[in-house]
Amino acid sequence: MLRVVRRLFRPTILCGSREQQYIRLEIISGKNLRVPSERIPAGIHVSINVDSRRRWKSALKVLSSEESVVWGDNVTISSRASHAFSVEIRASYEADRMLGNGELIGKLQMSWDELLNHGDEPFDISFPPVGDVHPSLTLKIAVVHVCDNQDGALSNSLLDSKIARDTDAGHARFVEYMTSGNVSHLNAAVEYFQLVLDQCPVSHPDHATALTNLAWARLKGFIQNDLEDIDVTTSLFREALALRPEHHLDYSSSLFNLTQALTWRHIKKSTDADIREAAHLYRELLPLCPDGTYLRSIAVGENGVDCVIGGCNNLPINASDEDIQLRRVILEFCPLGHQLRPRALNELAGAVEARFKQCGSIDDIDETIQLHREAVSLCPEGHAHCDTYLNNLALSLLFRFDHQDKPNDLEEAISLYEEALRLRPVGHEYRGFSLDNLGVALITHFNTRGDIDDITRAVSLHREALTLRPPGHPCRDTTLNNLALALDIRYYNLHVIEDLNEAIDWYRESLRLQQLDHPERNVTLFNLSSALCSRFTQTEENEDVDEAITLCQESLALLSSLHPDRYFGYIRLREVYLSRFRILHDPADLSLAIENFRLASRHPTQGFPRRITGAIYWAEQAEIYQHESALEAYQMCFELFDSHVMTRSSIISRREAATAFDGAQSLSVDAASCAIRRDNLLRAVELVEQGRGQQWSLASQLRTPVEDLESANPILAHNYLELSKLLSNAAQNNSATITDKATADRAATEYRRLTEQWAAVVAEIRDIRVFSRFLLPPLYKDLQAAARQGPVIILIASEYSCSAIIVPTSGDPHHVPLPSVTLAELTNLKDRFARAIRHARIMGPKVPRNDLIVLLRTVWDTIMLPIVNVLQHGLQLKFLSRIWLCPTAAFTSIPLHAAHPFKTNADGSKEPCLEDLYICSYTPTLSALVRSRQLMKKRVTPSFVTIGQGQPGAGKGKELLAVDSELELVHKLVPVTANRTTISGDAATRAGALEALQQNTWVHLACHGKQDRTQPYHSHFVMRDEHLTLLDIMEKDIPHAEFAFLSACHTAVGDEETPDEVIHLAAGLQFSGFKSVIGTLWEVDDSVAQHVVEAFYKNMFKDLENGGAMDCTKAAWALNRATHSVKTKVPLEQRMVFVHIGV
Repeated sequence: MLRVVRRLFRPTILCGSREQQYIRLEIISGKNLRVPSERIPAGIHVSINVDSRRRWKSALKVLSSEESVVWGDNVTISSRASHAFSVEIRASYEADRMLGNGELIGKLQMSWDELLNHGDEPFDISFPPVGDVHPSLTLKIAVVHVCDNQDGALSNSLLDSKIARDTDAGHARFVEYMTSGNVSHLNAAVEYFQLVLDQCPVSHPDHATALTNLAWARLKGFIQNDLEDIDVTTSLFREALALRPEHHLDYSSSLFNLTQALTWRHIKKSTDADIREAAHLYRELLPLCPDGTYLRSIAVGENGVDCVIGGCNNLPINASDEDIQLRRVILEFCPLGHQLRPRALNELAGAVEARFKQCGSIDDIDETIQLHREAVSLCPEGHAHCDTYLNNLALSLLFRFDHQDKPNDLEEAISLYEEALRLRPVGHEYRGFSLDNLGVALITHFNTRGDIDDITRAVSLHREALTLRPPGHPCRDTTLNNLALALDIRYYNLHVIEDLNEAIDWYRESLRLQQLDHPERNVTLFNLSSALCSRFTQTEENEDVDEAITLCQESLALLSSLHPDRYFGYIRLREVYLSRFRILHDPADLSLAIENFRLASRHPTQGFPRRITGAIYWAEQAEIYQHESALEAYQMCFELFDSHVMTRSSIISRREAATAFDGAQSLSVDAASCAIRRDNLLRAVELVEQGRGQQWSLASQLRTPVEDLESANPILAHNYLELSKLLSNAAQNNSATITDKATADRAATEYRRLTEQWAAVVAEIRDIRVFSRFLLPPLYKDLQAAARQGPVIILIASEYSCSAIIVPTSGDPHHVPLPSVTLAELTNLKDRFARAIRHARIMGPKVPRNDLIVLLRTVWDTIMLPIVNVLQHGLQLKFLSRIWLCPTAAFTSIPLHAAHPFKTNADGSKEPCLEDLYICSYTPTLSALVRSRQLMKKRVTPSFVTIGQGQPGAGKGKELLAVDSELELVHKLVPVTANRTTISGDAATRAGALEALQQNTWVHLACHGKQDRTQPYHSHFVMRDEHLTLLDIMEKDIPHAEFAFLSACHTAVGDEETPDEVIHLAAGLQFSGFKSVIGTLWEVDDSVAQHVVEAFYKNMFKDLENGGAMDCTKAAWALNRATHSVKTKVPLEQRMVFVHIGV
């Protein structure tokens, strides 16, 4: 029935006689153009049928997502052609070459008079309904006068071949099936389409179209359960796609058709391969579907890619690269705002995490955490899956903690598990998972912090979880293993044998429930082995230890050679063999234990923290049992430490990483002691250097001069310098706390990426023969350069032995045993010095420092006299030659330079002290001294700045009344030839002081100095506004700097926790470029310090009147002369407080 939207007027058209009128019809647009068969058309066209032979067809236009089309096509027809005509809207399924006339959407019979009634304004005509909408066209008509015949616009080539008629009949029957559900219509449609296919062999240009029409009818029948076969249908679609290459106009529609077949076969037959293929096809299809098109609206909707997303999200997770790539594709389908994005993030995270568990790559676990964080951020509280995403993020953080030992990860994981448990109250189906997971996290927390409440609660949580997992529950074995582990660990700490026996019973029950191919079976085997080993040490029953060995071997057999969990097999075997050796004393067991130490420490896919802990334990056990592998163990510790600390993206976090391991603080001296006891002095020097000052060593790697490399390979040198700069900047930027955890994770990942690139360039440099040891720990011959101007004395304080090694200017090192010194005595001596110095502060300047005299005499007799004897008689060192002291461990807190016999000879003469005999300096490490000497080549015109802050402000320390007069004194003593400036008062700010340090070669700094003993990088000079911290100083590279006098308290003393790192303000200035530094060991009295300062500069510059140059290498001599000259003015502890560091 014709439905025309009538206008309220009818214009008068004056166009001459009827015989001279032509009608121009414009097809403007169409809307509600719904396809009856629900198939996606390649395009829509309008057909004007004038009579049985002549028709006009508009252009084929793509249907929009709103089921509308815009044409703007015109046809001009003689009014004499026919009084009536028909208008058809048809859908074509071929953009390239049509087969048949397409599917009919709507048809109207009309007369020209009806149209002319609308005048020259656009008007709408409405067609019979399709579903619940009426298709309509917007037209415009005009009567025009033309001289020539326009009937040529009509086509005589009606598609009236048998192929076309059969195709149209197939479309008509298919529409009837889709609207009525009558299977007979489907069968008829399939028959017609099969007839067409039979008439279009492979070589026929319409073969692909015929395949598609038949396949689509069969697919809809399969979806409606009216046809059973889907495999043939899928093959038809696949064959059609193969005939339409990538740039074919119908390529995108063929892709979509195949995805539909694959998706429905997966839905009905659970064929995982189909949904995987559909996902990859959609990844290719979606970019080919322009926004706003009907095809795209269906492709991205719930019946398109969303269906594929859901199917892929339900696939079992595995660690294969193929599965991970699939899930990356799925995530691409879920942009921000997509309702399925959280699930897609979670599934991708699960796959990447599975790969981490197999391969141990830190990149994988970092990516997992980032993905889980985003999923959690997209699920506010109340979201149906919030508890799951919280739980999964916590699990990945726990994995990273196990791998990287970052404390914040563990604390956050526990907090997230607690929140997930809160969201799973009693009765929740997943409460058992949360109970188990939180219990495991608390076990880890107990192992880290030792709080017995953690393990007690863990046992309680696992017992509650077990009540939720009765016999037959699929997760009962996991809960049994976790409960057994908690009891096992509680036994290890409380030694209640009932806990151990119960743990063994639960482990056995868990193992009984696990199939041979259970993914966690190896973990239960490891744990049961460990528990049996523990019981063996109590009962000495061989059956337990033999079974423990068998279980370990069985578990290792289940794992690939690079599986991260093989590490646990090695450490369990190590412990079993050690336990049996301790009881049966069979050397073969010790050898087997050592071999498993070796395998565990070298296992590349396990995280550094566990391997470091194991290597430290290896060194300890090798020392206890005097095994020849001890030196190898120490070397392994250093290599693992370097690799682990280098992964940390800030200077502070590197120190935190280095101090996190029990037993690590003494590794360097213990290693050196081990080498000494094996008569390998060269190796002892190398090991003590490698293990000490690790923070300085890592930081200096990024500032290594590369002049020689620039000559040999300028491109490689440029790459190295650029990456070093990027790494250094990244470390500085990360020094500030990043509060947003996701941002912190991304920064850490970027830093690790830079580190890997930097390491690759370093490896490339080492491939050049002359640079084969570039940035490797220096050999003795390299370190001996530190002794070029005088011997370096390394004082080693280990629990195994205390001694000194003298590195001479040439030749092999000399060993000086200190048989009367032990580590405990040194620690006591250090504490006595600290008390004596504190006591001296409250004594009058003329009161004898008897306590200090006794202590300094002890230092002379037990430590320095044996060394002096070797210097005098072994090395024939000349009087007042320079020597450098390089103390370790407890030696760093003892004023070795002030060692004094305080004896009078028979002839009345005073027996000389150390500083009477030699000019003493200190060096944090030999490498620091070598580096300072190398930088001495870069001399510039000297400039001298005095920086003073005597009025730091409220809460920053007492007023220093003598600062201004000290600055004035120094200014007068500095040669006029130097460019002299002074910064004090309000100008002595943090920024002002930093700028002055960078712009001057010589610096005198008078202010409060504070050593932070808990975080030495926060040690600082007190300025007017903000503190000038050690971290501030380290971040500046000042290669032209020469000398600094630090007239402030505590500027040359490190922290007690890591004395061998020598982290203090004076060392920081040396690292930044100052070659020669005067620092202080304790608090300075500014009222008497001026005497030392005045005497120092007078000696330092006394030869300049004769035209000499300012020379920072004279500083040690000038300080020596100064302290001698002020003996009557300055108390002993205030003379001792000043030390020289550097060249």
